[in-house]
Amino acid sequence: MRALISVSDKTGIVELAKELHALGVGLISTGGTAKLLADQGLPVTEVAEVTGFPEMLDGRVKTLHPKVHGGLLARRDTPEHMAALQAHGIATIDLLIVNLYPFEATVAKPGCTLADAIENIDIGGPAMVRSAAKNWKDVGIVTDASQYADVIAELKATHAQGQCKLSDKLRFALSVAAFNRISQYDGAISNYLSSVNFEAEKLSETYVPERAQFSGQFNEQYVKVQDLRYGENSHQQAAWYRDIAPAAGSLATGVQLQGKELSYNNIADADAAWECVKSFETSACVIVKHANPCGVAVGATALEAYSKAFQTDPTSAFGGIIAFNRPVDKAAAEAVSKQFVEVLMAPDFSAEALEVFKSKVNVRLMKIALPANYGQVRNLLETKRVGSGLLLQSADNHELALADMKIVTVKQPTPSELHDLLFAWKVAKFVKSNAIVFCKDGMTMGVGAGQMSRLDSARIASIKAEAAKLSLQNTVVASDAFFPFRDGLDVVVEAGATCVAQPGGSMRDQEVIDAANEHGVAMVFTGVRHFRH
Repeated sequence: MRALISVSDKTGIVELAKELHALGVGLISTGGTAKLLADQGLPVTEVAEVTGFPEMLDGRVKTLHPKVHGGLLARRDTPEHMAALQAHGIATIDLLIVNLYPFEATVAKPGCTLADAIENIDIGGPAMVRSAAKNWKDVGIVTDASQYADVIAELKATHAQGQCKLSDKLRFALSVAAFNRISQYDGAISNYLSSVNFEAEKLSETYVPERAQFSGQFNEQYVKVQDLRYGENSHQQAAWYRDIAPAAGSLATGVQLQGKELSYNNIADADAAWECVKSFETSACVIVKHANPCGVAVGATALEAYSKAFQTDPTSAFGGIIAFNRPVDKAAAEAVSKQFVEVLMAPDFSAEALEVFKSKVNVRLMKIALPANYGQVRNLLETKRVGSGLLLQSADNHELALADMKIVTVKQPTPSELHDLLFAWKVAKFVKSNAIVFCKDGMTMGVGAGQMSRLDSARIASIKAEAAKLSLQNTVVASDAFFPFRDGLDVVVEAGATCVAQPGGSMRDQEVIDAANEHGVAMVFTGVRHFRH
């Protein structure tokens, strides 16, 4: 058995080569990898000795040779192939260990030059990987250090039986992984190059090109997490995929601790709840139903945050998705367990909290570890499918600060009102537009969502508060977009609001400002809207 090793990332490669040598596997290698192995006292044959041709063009050409690709591509069960190898003095290669030039890491560095990017486009590596992966029945192709242990384990097991070979199952899995890696690699190159605003007159070795925010071709790669029982409705099929490198603290990194399999709608609602709760620095709880927050609150403890959030809309909270940005203890778990909940998410659960839910086997518990900077860890892009197309935009990650608020009325907001306005504005960003959110003392008091008319959203928020027996007197209101007429403002003030936050920017801004002054309420413009369709 012969193995060809050519790696850019040399993590674990010496240990792997030593294991292969101990199993009697002959080692072939290139350039720096060959030197590294030789320095470790391992017998290694350089590729140049195999091909009879030296590496050239600064290493750009070294493995692009029939004695390499012939050894990889020849079918061992085809006599004509084996005869051709013999006629041309080509030996088979049974195992290929390759990882590619670090193109993705290179272009991610600030100030990456076009020359550096181009030089880190691997040619020989992907060519060998494709050859080996195509001939998976005869050749094992290893493209990542995480695969080393499984490969050695199988070789050791079969070596003990006098064979030293990989199983068909593992070789096929390695082939699939190899083609996936090539797809990712080519997609990254395409994304980079098609984003470059090429200026020939600036070409030099130090040329750092300007890049468009959105590339000429958009290539994205996902890995399947699981097949789902069905999609949004029972007649639809669905699966859940995650980014190849998911961000720390994102839903896709979560671990389900108990409960039934997550459904399509569970996952969509869970993401809405999780992204909303991550926007708060203090202990918070978010309850989501049908993609909209129906209760949000902050508190000194998880229990207090939950109790306040639940008060907003106990009816809608039934069968909802609940998210905490702090660990759930026994007290919070006992309170939540009194209602029907589909999914409960938190950075962690105490042993006592897990015991509370032990008998509630249908409750899905999700543990999602949060990094220290969890408030800043968000998707950078958002997508939406349309007929035969895709809408792509930067994510709505704008965070409002007190300094961003422009007070436009005679009455000034009080410090407590400003604090509640910031809270209400965070919530409104996650409510489907048209969104109207009443808040007071760090909790939602009424939420109006997803209506064609902002006026209707305002009325619905009032109806929700009345149903929950909550008073809207002396509340603050956040509107995700401007009031096009004064009537929307009139409704929220009549309901009890004393302070309002809205983006501003309407042709009738002055009319709405005059109405606020007429009512004797404070109003601030944020200068940014948060439509969420």
